[in-house]
Amino acid sequence: MNIALRYAARSDVGLVRSNNQDSGYAGPHLLVVADGMGGHAGGDVASSIAIAALAPLDGESHGPDDALAELERSIDHARQDLVDRSVTDPELVGMGTTVTAILRAGNKLAMAHLGDSRAYLLRDGELTQVTTDHTFVQHLVDTGRISPDEAETHPQRNVVMRVLGDFDIDLTPDMSVREAKPGDRWLLCSDGLSGFVSPETIGQTLADTPDVDECADHLLQLALRAGSTDNVTVVVADIVDVDALPDGAAPGTGAQIVGSAAIDRDAPTSAADGPAARAAALMASANAPAATEDPAADGAADPAEGEAPGETPGDGDDLRPGRAPRRWITVVAILLVVAGLGVAGWAGYRWTQTQYYVGVADGQVAVFRGIPENAGPVTLSTPIELTGTRVADLPGYVVDRLETTIPAESLEDARARAERLVAEAAEESTDAPATGDTTEAPTEGAAETPEAGAPDVTPAPTDGAGSGA
Repeated sequence: MNIALRYAARSDVGLVRSNNQDSGYAGPHLLVVADGMGGHAGGDVASSIAIAALAPLDGESHGPDDALAELERSIDHARQDLVDRSVTDPELVGMGTTVTAILRAGNKLAMAHLGDSRAYLLRDGELTQVTTDHTFVQHLVDTGRISPDEAETHPQRNVVMRVLGDFDIDLTPDMSVREAKPGDRWLLCSDGLSGFVSPETIGQTLADTPDVDECADHLLQLALRAGSTDNVTVVVADIVDVDALPDGAAPGTGAQIVGSAAIDRDAPTSAADGPAARAAALMASANAPAATEDPAADGAADPAEGEAPGETPGDGDDLRPGRAPRRWITVVAILLVVAGLGVAGWAGYRWTQTQYYVGVADGQVAVFRGIPENAGPVTLSTPIELTGTRVADLPGYVVDRLETTIPAESLEDARARAERLVAEAAEESTDAPATGDTTEAPTEGAAETPEAGAPDVTPAPTDGAGSGA
């Protein structure tokens, strides 16, 4: 049996972020999703470095017996590359990235996993989440502190405990080996998909869309229509038996690189439809400068067509006054564009005022109406309720999370999140590790050696707006 991968990779900047900090790679032997973190300056660099370190594995040079060790070595090389880059560019200190990678060697799949990007396996119509999120909330679930349903809306659900970072703490990834079984379909994705689309919908889409390219496109659009506030990256791969395929149906062998590691990393969102996509388009239109007419394009002083400058038109020349009507058309068109932008901007602004989030105002935990953005000189959010809880009295990881804001679905939801955040922060301050959000990395020596049998809860940086870049 001759095993091969048929694959497709997609990545989108999403509806909120201005840059894509995710990276993805899909090739005949290697599948990778990396979700960068460390803020605007570092997340995209971190995920790109991870892809660059792992991409050389996409070849036939490794066998089933050494694939796992080679994958682990490449991840360690990526960590060292991050450290070296932070030394040469101090502005990038604190960057990190999740890594979920599959390396195919014959009929074996070696897997490495760090962070909260995920790998799913669809086998015989049943979807299984193969990886375990390395998050603070997952630790609470594993220890019975909260239920999986509560984890879905927990305010600290994006606090990642283990990532590939530029710090000297060696956080070993989860390593495993599995059989490559024909008929299996694998999905690797960032939390821009898994955090906004239910496992049931993901499984149904994987099962109902045979073509890997169409399936990847569909999953991407599902996340965008769900209003994903993060970058979205998906890699879909089918395990196929080449010997059983008809002639000419063998999968391609060209590598696909997407996200911040790709040439088109600055491409705008491909969101096709949905309220969130339309609102994002309206806000983008409102922020775009109005087009101004180039005086030279008017051509009022241009000579008539076919005449040399300074010539007087002859008797046989066409003397119809064609320029004046065109000038009026241009003026009307500009007025219509300006009016349209005004309407679009007002509609976008009204939408923002139906949104709520939790943040910091006057040094207190506060509930805001709007979104934490500006449209030129206009601030799109206003603090409407102060809780009375001083931010200075909260743990550092809670403060960092508040400063990057916590989105809510309604005013009541925002109030509940604020109350729950304060209560849980007080409860966890005595027994949970002090973790920062995605913009801070643990200092050297901050990690403690866990007791035997205890789960790994070593803190590491996460994306300032929720992993995912």
